[in-house]
Amino acid sequence: MKTKAIIVQADYAPKEGIPNPTPNQIYKNATLSIQERNLGHLRPHDIRVKMHYIGICGTDVHVASNDPATQYITCSAPLSIPVNGRVIGHEGVGEIIETGEMVTYFRPGMIVAFESIIACNQCTVCRRGDFNQCKNAELLGLEKDGLLGSVVDLPASIAHDLTGFIRSTYDWIAATNIEPAAVAYLGCENAVLRPGEKVVIFGAGPIGAFSAMLCRKVFGAAEVHVVEPNPFRRDLAGKWADRTYDISEFFDGELQQIDVVIETSAILHNITSVFPRLNANARVILLGRKGEPLQINDVDHLITNAITIKGSRGHLGGAYLKIMDLHYACRINLNDIVTTLVNGLKAGMNLLQNPEIIENENCKVIIDLTSKIEE
Repeated sequence: MKTKAIIVQADYAPKEGIPNPTPNQIYKNATLSIQERNLGHLRPHDIRVKMHYIGICGTDVHVASNDPATQYITCSAPLSIPVNGRVIGHEGVGEIIETGEMVTYFRPGMIVAFESIIACNQCTVCRRGDFNQCKNAELLGLEKDGLLGSVVDLPASIAHDLTGFIRSTYDWIAATNIEPAAVAYLGCENAVLRPGEKVVIFGAGPIGAFSAMLCRKVFGAAEVHVVEPNPFRRDLAGKWADRTYDISEFFDGELQQIDVVIETSAILHNITSVFPRLNANARVILLGRKGEPLQINDVDHLITNAITIKGSRGHLGGAYLKIMDLHYACRINLNDIVTTLVNGLKAGMNLLQNPEIIENENCKVIIDLTSKIEE
């Protein structure tokens, strides 16, 4: 079977003198194209899915964007780009059209969404139940071909059956947002967020917006403060925040005794600056990354006040199911962050090639593959 997909290709050019370079120090001159590919024979444990809706994530933007000064990509998350390119994308929902011979639960016609971390389930970390930190994990759309195609082959092990939840286009679009919402949910869980606490969220992209939504509607924060330089995203996050700020406005202010900081912007010097304002036993959760180093100057404050800094990756371990249940119980609305719906892969690729439109004029962009548009 043939498929059309958005492919990223890049030059493999590791920077010299760096012992363990990250992808933003390895790949440069990234380009995007829509290519037709032959899927070949379906592997025994895979499912073949006709994609209906696909979300564009900040990671997709970073993989496809080159630093103007160096031409290296801006993505520091684990990534491998083969010579023939990588199909990007890890947020989406579609319909199964074929199942591998060893797949027993799924069948054609089922509607499925996907986890974006493919854990091995065999390493010692997985055996402890820490699947998000699997030592052999492959990231969908980064280390394994992803969802930005008309038809895709994926391991059945990462699929979630949503057939019973989908009743309308509204539900299809909501299902596209389960992955980023689940990432935000796990971040809130890792923060051990308790009712009555004061939360500051840096960044109001999709994960930052979902973090604000969940802090307010699910985890019981007494105050939610969102710091975002972009006016469009800042206004959107105001739905769930007690107050929103530009960066300078926030640091010129007097907000103190912060219990939880959730960093989704990947601008880590914000953490350095906010650190003296943290309350005793505060928790700092790091979700965003672009390879920027983190510097903590006030180590005495950290030790004396038992402040915790923790990274948060992924969504495995039940967050998907919790997000689905919260949405369909009308506790949260996954569609509230959707700002643009575009038709077809070509329109989606055009936006990825103009990231300022995504980052400055949108929160969540979703590609609709259900209309009959020639790519």
